[in-house]
Amino acid sequence: MRQLSSLLALGLALFLPAAPTLATQDMRALPTAAAHADWRQWGSGEMRWYGFALYRATLYVAGREPVAAAGKGADESPYDSPFALALEYRRDIPGARIVEASVDEMRRLGAADSDLQRWEGEMKHLFPDVRKGDTITGFFLPDRGARFYLGTRTLGEIADVDFARRFFALWLDPRTAAPAVRAALLRLPPG
Repeated sequence: MRQLSSLLALGLALFLPAAPTLATQDMRALPTAAAHADWRQWGSGEMRWYGFALYRATLYVAGREPVAAAGKGADESPYDSPFALALEYRRDIPGARIVEASVDEMRRLGAADSDLQRWEGEMKHLFPDVRKGDTITGFFLPDRGARFYLGTRTLGEIADVDFARRFFALWLDPRTAAPAVRAALLRLPPG
C-alpha cells in the first residue's frame, strides 16, 4: 500500500495535458528543445485511486516507437531512443513530496541508497512546488540523462543516464506500482 501511495503522490506531482495529436499548442507544452524532432504522442494513461482521477501521464516519442511497444517484450528496455513523459497535476503538491515519492519508488525498484542520496539532492534543487494544472515534462536523453520543464520553463537537467532510467522506470518498468498506466503509455494489452 505504501508503494502505491508513493507512486500516487509522485503522479500527483508530475504531469502534462494529453492531446490526440501534437498540434501547435502541444508543441509549446513540449519545450522548444523538442520542437526540432519528430515528436508524437504515443500513449496516455490516467491514474485513479478509489475512483478519483489523480493524474494523466502522456508519453511522447521522437522518431520510432518504444522497444517494449514494438512487440519485443515487456521486459525489454524502452530506453534506446529519446522520449518525453508529461504529467499534469490535479492538485497542489510540494516539491519536497515529489522528491520523497520519487526516492521511495526508485528504492522499491532497486536503486542503491548511495545513488538515491545523491539524486535526492539534485531533485530537491529541480522540482518546485506545483499548483493544480501545472505540467512537468521530463525528457529522457539517451547517453545523457534527463531534462525537466515546468510548462515551457526549463527546470534543469540531471546528467546521469542511470538516474534517468531509474526515474522513468517509475512508470515504464514492468514492476511499476501502476501497471495499467504503464500499459496505456506503451500501448500494451492490459493485464
